[in-house]
Amino acid sequence: MKDKEFRYLVPGDYMADPSVHVFGDRLYIYPSHDWESGVPENDNGDHFNMKDYHVFSTDDVMHGEVKDHGVILSVEKIPWAGRQLWDCDVAEKDGKYYLYFPLKDKNDIFRMGVAVANSPEGPFIPMPDPVRGSYSIDYAILKDGDDYYLYFGGLWGGQLQRYRDNKAIENPHLEDDDAPALPPRVARLSEDMLQFAEEPRPVIILDPVTGEPLKAGDNQRRFFEASWMHKYNGKYYFSYSTGDTHRICYAVGDNPYGPFTYKGCILTPVVGWTTHHSIVEYKGKWYLFHHDCVPSHGKTWLRSLKVCELEYDKEGNIITIEGSASSNQA
Repeated sequence: MKDKEFRYLVPGDYMADPSVHVFGDRLYIYPSHDWESGVPENDNGDHFNMKDYHVFSTDDVMHGEVKDHGVILSVEKIPWAGRQLWDCDVAEKDGKYYLYFPLKDKNDIFRMGVAVANSPEGPFIPMPDPVRGSYSIDYAILKDGDDYYLYFGGLWGGQLQRYRDNKAIENPHLEDDDAPALPPRVARLSEDMLQFAEEPRPVIILDPVTGEPLKAGDNQRRFFEASWMHKYNGKYYFSYSTGDTHRICYAVGDNPYGPFTYKGCILTPVVGWTTHHSIVEYKGKWYLFHHDCVPSHGKTWLRSLKVCELEYDKEGNIITIEGSASSNQA
């Protein structure tokens, strides 16, 4: 464990689930936007009833101004919208910016939408229909050479348990504790960035001792939601939330598809139920962006953006950071 300097980035509003990228010489943050919607709290996450996205940027992560560029997309602008704009991510290609977002359609099924802008600051114009074959939540983009890979999936309210082999099943369920855990998915994107170029594939996370996939009952290590991918020293670091055990963990592989071998815990539990993050290098330092519910006094649906520096040891292992639930960070 290592004590850290933490910073709340948007103290005047509730933002969560940050996806962070460097475009040009600025760092851009694309969070979900929490608000007091009055929807009762439940295990499906209906109380996370987000209705729009803002984008923020800065040129000094720990101490500089964080500029709010305003609303870049809202539910009422999306033709196929039902409800709940959850975690999103953004990629740039050939001067265009593509926002990938989960939203329930009018049948209350999560699909992936795409919106396009000429600037990282938006506004983003949504495509008229969701991506063909898309499902579940928590999209994260990796640009690797000329290719773009999209990682996704989330259990419980994220609906991943409703699918096997990219098809909806009649009786949605989690796997038995001793069976392999339900894996997240990855798919390469099409040249125009608007569709999958292939069928989504499972992202397999292996036990470092047995070499077998992590089990469904291993809820201290198995995937639950909140995919993120970054590269460090030529290796692919897949990180994610364990959900009901409230940890951010990671696994390392040699290519974008995996398999990935489990390495450890990045962030211990924070105040609040969800934990969701991104990892980015900026101006020679690495940062962990995440959220907690300290400013809202533990209201799980009112989360606040937070950042701290992230470090590696000499072997490339990420040094574990103590979350706000097990410390007095405020």
